[in-house]
Amino acid sequence: MKSMKPCEAEEIVDELVAPRREKTKHLFGSVKVGERGQVVIPKEAREIFDIRPGDILLVLGDVERGIALVKADVLQEFAKTILESSRNPGEDEPG
Repeated sequence: MKSMKPCEAEEIVDELVAPRREKTKHLFGSVKVGERGQVVIPKEAREIFDIRPGDILLVLGDVERGIALVKADVLQEFAKTILESSRNPGEDEPG
């Protein structure tokens, strides 16, 4: 099998996985699951998503779509925003 250059892999991601103009989707390569179920998050992914030692990541899963990692603080801020808007319905609407 022919190996792809990094730029070719990015083009495939852009065209097939994420047909967008912005660079919002990335293909970081592959990781191997260790005996204890551990994986190493590639350096570029840690830098882009500002993942640092000690950060808490939530592991989400969907049987049909796969596994996702989300920084707990990002999800917490999202939940906080939703809760605040539900406590004050119509506050943003002119009335």
